[in-house]
Amino acid sequence: MLRFLTAGESHGPQLTAILDGMPAGLPLSADDIDRDLAKRQVGYGAGPRMKIESDRARLTGGVMAGQTTGAPIAIVIDNLDYEHWKDRDIPPMTIPRPGHADLTGAIKYGYRDLRLALERASARETAARTAVGAICRKFLQACGVEIGSYVTAIGSVAIEPSLEARIEPSLEARIKPSVEARIKPSVEARIPMRAYLDRFAQAEQSEMRCPDAAASEKMRAEIRMAIEAKDTLGGVIEVVALNVPPGLGSHVQWDRRLSGRLIGALASVHAMKGVEIGQAFENARQRGTRVHDEIHLDEDGRVVRRTNRSGGFEGGVTTGEPIVLRVAMKPISTTLNPLRSIDLASGKETQTNYERSDFCAVPRAGVILEAMLAFVLADALIEKLGGDSLDEMRPRFESLRRARLEDLIMDNVAWRF
Repeated sequence: MLRFLTAGESHGPQLTAILDGMPAGLPLSADDIDRDLAKRQVGYGAGPRMKIESDRARLTGGVMAGQTTGAPIAIVIDNLDYEHWKDRDIPPMTIPRPGHADLTGAIKYGYRDLRLALERASARETAARTAVGAICRKFLQACGVEIGSYVTAIGSVAIEPSLEARIEPSLEARIKPSVEARIKPSVEARIPMRAYLDRFAQAEQSEMRCPDAAASEKMRAEIRMAIEAKDTLGGVIEVVALNVPPGLGSHVQWDRRLSGRLIGALASVHAMKGVEIGQAFENARQRGTRVHDEIHLDEDGRVVRRTNRSGGFEGGVTTGEPIVLRVAMKPISTTLNPLRSIDLASGKETQTNYERSDFCAVPRAGVILEAMLAFVLADALIEKLGGDSLDEMRPRFESLRRARLEDLIMDNVAWRF
């Protein structure tokens, strides 16, 4: 349903994005996009490029009279740093940097100068993705879906990564449910949502984008030590979507499993090397009875879960619980301390040359991951609802099948293939 393309180079005149498939009637302005672009530029450990750029979006198509028209939406973001690069001779670049696309780009496309790979492979491209994601976020918010993120680890400093591990039913409730225990799931199911909203708000106040003040100070010190050592740091970011309706995605084909699409989308962001849904790797070390989210009925006839270890998915389909994804970001590949490489022009072993970069981009990366999560969820929701305008979709959204007994009619009769 939705698709987008980005174009532009890191030091070229501009970035361009085109988002196709957004329904008509969504109120939209450049301010909606600029808020997310500003978040992408803020965070301790950022390099000097962020002091040069002051990203602002220009909507050049698909929005008229303050609303989307259903036509492709075109967005332009000017590169202010282009003024320092235009009309000048660019020195040759022949030494590939480990961890970058310099060498692989040359092998793939036959480049005779490695900067041709660097310019497009640069994370500068994520500004365009962030703009696309901001539009998708606005659509999701119109359906009550909220997306946020926060940093759970930088280098060796980490906080408790997920709230889900805390939501554990008591042994008494598991063995002998009372009236109080039977209504407890509906109360507990709301605990993560409130707690996640608190974490989003706390992360907004931290230049580490970490909701834990004590951990934030330790993370800052960790980055400071890396800067002094002329090195870089990676970390872990938790990305969450709340109020996502159940039933998005499908189990019937591999490429329709929404969980798989999200893993691919988040892993496509520069420097992201691992994605887990919920507490997947912790679950892998447990027995099944300690992992799977048991199903209960609350007093309102809702089918609920007291835990969300699955991260909001079963069979590749949303359950209605918070979608929780944890993403591992590697340390930035460009380091002030040179690494060993080869000069492809001379064939001699040498050391890398430093290109301006961040020391730690983890605090700035959350909003980019939010953008990719928003894009995939918006695509899945539009696919589910159908329709060409927001007004056409709203009543369909309200009538979606929910996890309620009245919506889950069973024939309860024997049958044959």
